[in-house]
Amino acid sequence: MDPKTYLNLAEACLQRVAQWLEDFDPDELDFSTTDGVVTLEFSDGKRFVLNRQAAADQMWYAAGARAWHYNWNAEASAWLDDRDGHALEDNIGKTISEQLGRTIAMS
Repeated sequence: MDPKTYLNLAEACLQRVAQWLEDFDPDELDFSTTDGVVTLEFSDGKRFVLNRQAAADQMWYAAGARAWHYNWNAEASAWLDDRDGHALEDNIGKTISEQLGRTIAMS
């Protein structure tokens, strides 16, 4: 993938996640964005991090002690895990659900 295409796709992903996070009560789940990174911070101090990894043309997501690497799949129009193929957005919803103790779906 050429660098411009990757950066456009990665930035769109980061913006979509940040926009979705705006609906959360900041006392429950707050977030911040910096160049290429979205950091989620929960009321108990736990942090999850989504960031672009331009050198690998991937998106990386870390939730607690777990981390995943995602490649863009043009056919699925989604960032898919490089091991088992699950979608990044599904995993973000799942890990936040586990952290908050209620079902959250990223839409």
